[in-house]
Amino acid sequence: MYHFLVNPSSCSGRGGRYWERVKKELDERSVPYQAHFSEKAGDMARMASELTQTGAGDRDEVHLVVLGGDGTVNETLQGIRDFDRTRFSYIPTGSSNDLARDVGISRDPVKALCQLLDDEKERPMDVGVLHYHTAYAPQGKGLEKVSRPDRLFVVSCGIGFDAGVCQQAMSSRFKDVLNRLGLGKLTYLGIALKMLITSGRAQAVLTAENDAGERTGPVSIRKLMFAACMSHCYEGGGFRFCPGADAADGILDVCAVGNVPKWKVILVLPTAFWGGHYRYRGVEHYEGSRIRIRASRPLWVHTDGEVTALSDDITVSCLRRRLRFYY
Repeated sequence: MYHFLVNPSSCSGRGGRYWERVKKELDERSVPYQAHFSEKAGDMARMASELTQTGAGDRDEVHLVVLGGDGTVNETLQGIRDFDRTRFSYIPTGSSNDLARDVGISRDPVKALCQLLDDEKERPMDVGVLHYHTAYAPQGKGLEKVSRPDRLFVVSCGIGFDAGVCQQAMSSRFKDVLNRLGLGKLTYLGIALKMLITSGRAQAVLTAENDAGERTGPVSIRKLMFAACMSHCYEGGGFRFCPGADAADGILDVCAVGNVPKWKVILVLPTAFWGGHYRYRGVEHYEGSRIRIRASRPLWVHTDGEVTALSDDITVSCLRRRLRFYY
């Protein structure tokens, strides 16, 4: 039995139409399934929690199939209660689909479904967790200190510029229009160019540590633009920020960009599509199972493109658990 968790609003409403195509294929094949639909924020996590809740003596596996974008995957991840008995699959219908890009899942929903049904493969994946030592939310013209729970992720967690772009995209009135035209990436490109001009930088200190206790740092980063802690290679709709990232090695790869003039960033960023950005001064790579980043001022933070707060002090870790991913 497959449990399809469907976000009809993904890709500006096209998720519902994609589901109809998937449903037709399922019905034609007489595949046993149940469909669960989200209506508001938090529904995916709630449904995942209800489906994976472990009762006394309950050892049956649950197979969740998420139909949505990377953000939908992230929200679902927050609700999983028993990773050992949960099989997880994904049919991409979002704007960036970086998880699908790295794994090799077709971005055609029906082809992705057929790939799962006809030639199922297993790929265990690390689960990362973001811990806020401090958290802030906008309040009027300033910020107020708030409390935020730890947040899981499977693709990446970033602080600074990349998270700021995600935050702006979430409220962009142009995103829906461009998504309907199949041009969703232009939303992020336009916001990124605007933020290159208008956003400020911060001084930061980064420390990376592995499970053996070996430490890198503390490393001072002048004029931090962003730091992306990644389990997979891609984020932001195809930027290959960490070409060597292995989603099952228990290690987070970090791409940190600092002290790079804004005009130069315009030259550097396009090279990240093929992983050529490390040849530029100011672009550094670190790795570890625990990464702590302290900044001189609060910056936006994201997990798999989902933004819940700003922070000037975070720890990003690789958990000792695996997501049982099937595709």
